[in-house]
Order: sequence, then C-alpha cells, then structure tokens
Amino acid sequence: MVQGIMELLFDAAYLVFALVVGIYLIVKGKSKFFKMFGVMAVVLSSGDSFHLIPRVYALLTTGLEANAFALGLGKLITSITMTVFYVILYFILESVWQPDKKIKLISRITLFTLTALRIILCAFPQNEWFLYESSLLWGILRNIPFALMGIGIIIICLIIAKKNNDKSYLIMAIMVILSFGFYIPVVLFADVLPVIGILMIPKTLAYVGVVVIGLVKHRKSVKAEQIDSVKAN
Repeated sequence: MVQGIMELLFDAAYLVFALVVGIYLIVKGKSKFFKMFGVMAVVLSSGDSFHLIPRVYALLTTGLEANAFALGLGKLITSITMTVFYVILYFILESVWQPDKKIKLISRITLFTLTALRIILCAFPQNEWFLYESSLLWGILRNIPFALMGIGIIIICLIIAKKNNDKSYLIMAIMVILSFGFYIPVVLFADVLPVIGILMIPKTLAYVGVVVIGLVKHRKSVKAEQIDSVKAN
C-alpha cells in the first residue's frame, strides 16, 4: 500500500508535468525544433499513462498478479510509444546535427529499420504480454532494437555536444544512458522480483531530464529574443 501511494504521487506529478510542458512547447514554441520537443513530451506522458495508471491501481487494490492483463496491455502500448519517442528525438537531434546527405540517409534507414523491427517483435504473441510472468526471452529480443536506437541517440548527442560545444547534449546523452541503466534490470528481473519495478521511477526522471532540456532551451531562446528586442529599440 505504501509503495502504491508513493508511486501514485510520483506518477501523477510526472504525467501532469510532462503533459503541461509538452503542450506549452507546442503552443509557445516558435520553431519546429521546440514544437517537436513538445510533441515528444506529450507522447512520453500519454504513452506512459497506459502503463503507470494500471500499475498504481494494481498496487492500491488487488495486486500486480491479479491485474496482469491491464498491466500487460499497458506495457505493450508504452513499448510502442517509447519507440515513437526515440524517433521524434532523433529528428530533433538531426536538425541540430545536420549530417551530410549520405550519413542522413543511412541514419534514417537504420532508424526506421530498428523501429519496424521493434514494433514487429512487440506484436508477436510469444511475448505473452497478458500473463503475469511473461517471456523473458522475448522481453530481451524486443528490447535489442530499442537499445540499439538508444545507442544511436547517445552517439549523436555526443557528436553534437563536441561539434557545437554544447553541454546540454552531453547531459542528454547521460540521461539516455541512465534511462537504459535503470530499465535493463526491470526487463530482466521484474517478473520474478516485482519490487524492482520501482527502478522505473529513476528511469522516468531521466526522460523528464530530456524534456527539461528542451524547456530550458526554449526559455533561453525567448530571453535572447527579448534582449535583442530591447537592443533594437
């Protein structure tokens, strides 16, 4: 019960924060860069809600095992939306990275191939989504292309950080590394040790960090425009 209350408070704060930030950036962002950050934040919040809300309900009521179907469906939907999250993040980074045509083509083909592979693997019934103890093997298999997408994002962030001397992209790379660092134990051990699912909290904070970077960049952009406007007058 205590775990359920703690997760309820955290999840509510997280989902509302990410959603509000996302809508704010979509509405207030004056460039495609910031609007894409906003869309990404909304996808993060709405997608995670399918997993987090059933989990909190289960913890506060009849337990995780008794709500296996709802939890499994939520995990399936979240697996897809998190894949979309990384696709959007790639295009945000690509706009800053600006690789040549050949590298851009290779990167996009790789991205869409991994995305398709991830979704196809998630669709296999062997995943046993709706069972309390689902297939560990398929849990690993479907996360291989997802992890490869993450590695690609990390590499691009590091390239941008070095190229533009922008530490925010280094921080973003660290956030993605941390997210996978907390997520992997959940994939491997959550079915046999449910309490380890609490690692999804720091994983979530890492994703919030990525969203906050977009928000901070937007605020700096607005402030710079205001300063330029004052100078112009």
